[in-house]
Amino acid sequence: MSLESSDLFGPLTQAEPATRAVPVLVPMPAPVPYSYAVPAGMAVVPGSIVQVPLGPRKVIGVVWDGEDAGKVDAAKLRPIEKLFDSPPLDDAMRRFIDWVAAYTLSPPGLVARMALRTPAAFDPEPMIEGLRYLGHEPDKLTPARRKVLEMAGDGLSWTKSGLAHAAGVSTSVIDGLAKQGVFQTVFLPPPPLVAKPDPDYAPHRLAGAQQDAAEVIVDDIKAGGFSVSLIDGVTGSGKTEVYFEAIAETLKQGRQVLILLPEIALTTAFLERFQDRFGAKPGEWHSDLATKTREKVWRQTATGDIRVVAGARSALFLPFEDLGLIIVDEEHDPAFKQEDRVFYNARDMAVVRAHIAKIPVVLVSATPSVESQVNSYSGRYKRIHLPTRFADAAMPDLHLIDMRRHPPEKSGFLSPLMLRAMAKTLEKKEQSLLFLNRRGYAPLTLCRVCGHRFQCPQCSSWLVEHRFRGQIQCHQCGYAEPTPQACPECGTLDHLVACGPGVERIAEEVEKHFPDARTLVLSSDMGGVKRLRLELEAIAKGEADIIIGTQLVAKGHNFPLMTLVGIVDADIGLANGDPRAAERTFQLLSQVTGRAGRTGLKSHGLLQTYQPQHPVMMAIVSGDASAFYEREITERERAVLPPYGRLVSMIVSADNRMDAETHARQLRMAAPVVSGIAILGPAEAPLALIRGRHRFRLLIHGRKTSDMQGFVRTMLERGPKPVRSIQVQVDVDPQSFL
Repeated sequence: MSLESSDLFGPLTQAEPATRAVPVLVPMPAPVPYSYAVPAGMAVVPGSIVQVPLGPRKVIGVVWDGEDAGKVDAAKLRPIEKLFDSPPLDDAMRRFIDWVAAYTLSPPGLVARMALRTPAAFDPEPMIEGLRYLGHEPDKLTPARRKVLEMAGDGLSWTKSGLAHAAGVSTSVIDGLAKQGVFQTVFLPPPPLVAKPDPDYAPHRLAGAQQDAAEVIVDDIKAGGFSVSLIDGVTGSGKTEVYFEAIAETLKQGRQVLILLPEIALTTAFLERFQDRFGAKPGEWHSDLATKTREKVWRQTATGDIRVVAGARSALFLPFEDLGLIIVDEEHDPAFKQEDRVFYNARDMAVVRAHIAKIPVVLVSATPSVESQVNSYSGRYKRIHLPTRFADAAMPDLHLIDMRRHPPEKSGFLSPLMLRAMAKTLEKKEQSLLFLNRRGYAPLTLCRVCGHRFQCPQCSSWLVEHRFRGQIQCHQCGYAEPTPQACPECGTLDHLVACGPGVERIAEEVEKHFPDARTLVLSSDMGGVKRLRLELEAIAKGEADIIIGTQLVAKGHNFPLMTLVGIVDADIGLANGDPRAAERTFQLLSQVTGRAGRTGLKSHGLLQTYQPQHPVMMAIVSGDASAFYEREITERERAVLPPYGRLVSMIVSADNRMDAETHARQLRMAAPVVSGIAILGPAEAPLALIRGRHRFRLLIHGRKTSDMQGFVRTMLERGPKPVRSIQVQVDVDPQSFL
C-alpha cells in the first residue's frame, strides 16, 4: 500500500486544488511508493517523471502503477510540484524495475534511481540559434562572402559554425553578413549526438558457420517475440560480425539495440568496428562519460534519436523508446555483476528485460558461464557454436611450463623457457604478452629483521607496493602512504623486502633481460581511460614489443602482431575457496591466450604452473573445452551449486566486531525452518575488515526450486532491525565470496 506523504512529512500547503492522488516512486530505500496529489491542470500517467517534495528536499520521482493511492483523500496530500517534459517510462520498464527489486530484495526506489540518474536530461535540450539566408546581397561581395551565400542559397537553416565550416571561411565572415541583415535568426533543434547507423552501409561477407549462425539469429528477429541465443565461439571466430547482422536486421525494422560490454570505456576497437560496419558509432554509456554527454545519451535514447547504445551494465536501465534487441558480449565476465546498493547480474537481468519486452537477447562468449552452458544444453537457450577462427586462422599452440622442472633464476619469476620464447618472438619483430592478474610491484612488503608486514589500517589486507608511484596502497579502500625506507616496528633501514610479483616487478625483470625492447605495462591503475585507450591503440599498431598486463588485456582486444602469450602464474586463481575458481581461471586463461595469432600468424601460448596435472590446465592446453565444462557441470550438480542450487550471501558489517557478530547471530536465529534450505555461518568474511568496518557473512544454500527470496524476507522481518552502525547487505546469486 502506498504511504501518505502527509503522514510522513507533516501538514500540507497547496496553491491549487488537487484532482486525484497517485503513487510516486522516489529514489530512496522506502519499501513502497508514496502518495502525492496531482494539481489541477497537470496530466500525469504511470511512468511520468516528476518533481515532488520529500521532507525539506525536492526530489525526482516517477509516477507508479497501483490503485491504493486513489483511496487517499488528495486534499490531505502534498502536491506534485513539476511534471517534466520527458517521455514517460513505459510499462515494460516499470515492470522490469519491479522485477529487479523483488528478485534482488532491493527497495524499488533504489532500482528506479538507476533509471533516473541524469535529472538534467528530463527537460528537452535547448534549441540552438541558427541562420537562414533571406536572399539579400551585402553591400560588398567578397570571394569569402560569395562562398557563404552559395552554400546558404539552398534555403536550409544553418548554425553559424556549421555554415562557416562548410564554406571554408571564418565565423567573422558570417557575423559581417548577419549585421547587414542577410540572414534571419532561427532556432534549430539540437543535433543528434551520433548519426543514425545504416544497416546496409558495409555488410560483411560471412561464410560457413558464421553465415549459418547469422541466419539463425536473423530468423529469430524476423519471427519476433522473446528468445535467448548463446553464441559460443572460440576467440577470433567472428562472433561480433555474426551479431552485427542481428543488429542490422533490428535497425531495418526501425527498432533500437542495446549492446552490453564489460569494459565499454576501453573498447575503442569495438566502436571503430561498429562504425566501419554501420557508418556511424553507437551511443556510448559508461561512468567515464562527461556529464553533458550522459544527459544527451539518456534523452536521445528515450526519444529514439539514438538507435544503438553500447554500454556498461548500467545501460540496461536506459529508457529506450522501442528496444528490439539486446546483445550481451563476453557474457561470462564478472564485471557484469554490480556489488553496490542494488546487487544484480546484468547478464541475467538482460534476459529478464528481454522477456518482459518480448524481444530477442543474444549472449556471446568464447568461454560461456557454466549457467549459460547448462541452459543451452537443456534447450532453454538456443546454442550457436562457432568451432573455428574466422578465415581459418589457427589457434595458438599451447604448452605448460612445469615450474618445478624449469624454475626461474634467483629473484626472478620467468622460466628460462619463457625467456627463450620471448627472445625468438623479438627476433621475428612480433609481439609478446605476459599476463599476471596482479597490479603493482609486489603484493606484500615485510621486514627481513623483525617480520613486520605492512597491512592496511582500515582493512584486513596487505598493502601492495606500487614502485612506479612510490607508494604502498590498499586495493580494498584506496588507503596509500609513501613507500617507507625503514621498518616502523623495529626501525631498521634497508631491510624491507618485496614478496611476490606484480606486473611492475615483471616489467623490471623483462627490462633486465631485454633492455632494447619496447616494453609497456598495461594496468587499470596506471592512468585514466584515455591513457589506456591510447596504449591499446599503440599495441594494435605494433608500437610495443613486450606487453605486461592484468586482466583488462583479456577483454576482446585484437592485436595483429601478437604471436606469444605467456601466463606468469596460471595457478593464481585456483588458490581460494571460491566455488567458481576453476571456471574463472579457465575463462580468464582461455581469453588471454586467445589474444595470440588472431590474424593468421603462427602463435604460441605458454602457461607457467606448479600444477600441470590440474584439470583446468589440462583442458586449456588440450583445447578440449567441452571436457572441462562436462566435468565442472558434473561437480556443480553433485554439490547442488548454481545452476543446480541457489545461494544468497548476507554480509553484516559494523564499526565494531561484537556488534557485527551479534547481529549476524540474531539473524541466523530468526531464520525459518524450511526443508531444502540451509544456513552456513555466521563466520568472519574472508575480508573481515574493510574501510574500518567488521564483516560477518551468512551464506544461505538452497535447491534450485527453493523460494530463497521468501526465506530471506522472513528472516529479515523476524530478525533485529539494524541500529547504530550496523548494515546488512543481501546478495542474491553472489559472484564474489570475499
